[in-house]
Amino acid sequence: MSKPKSPGRLEHANLSVTDPDRSARFLIDLLGWEERWRGPSMLGGKTIHVGADHDYLALYTGDHVTGEFSKGLPLNHIAFTVDDLDAAEEVVLRHGLKTFSHGDYEPGRRFYFFDWDGIEFEVVSYE
Repeated sequence: MSKPKSPGRLEHANLSVTDPDRSARFLIDLLGWEERWRGPSMLGGKTIHVGADHDYLALYTGDHVTGEFSKGLPLNHIAFTVDDLDAAEEVVLRHGLKTFSHGDYEPGRRFYFFDWDGIEFEVVSYE
């Protein structure tokens, strides 16, 4: 089997959320991202894309999205890297979310939090 000429990259992850506007504002505030696109979903509902030039999160909602999700079914968590972990935690707390599992071990410092829909996020700094 031949190796690809360049490594693949994650283009996006699609998350079902109850309030994509709220989630988009939060991620833009936390990570300095931009809103790339918003509009109706092909199957009904609404989607907002937030991220950078190549990679982003699609924040989707529709009638089936209730906010009653369980960790790890099937997603365990999504991780972001930041330069200033303390400043990132302040943003998370300012949005009314609670942080937990703070760790300082190789390869970096980190904390975790759940958003309003029960999706777990990890924030890591390698600085």
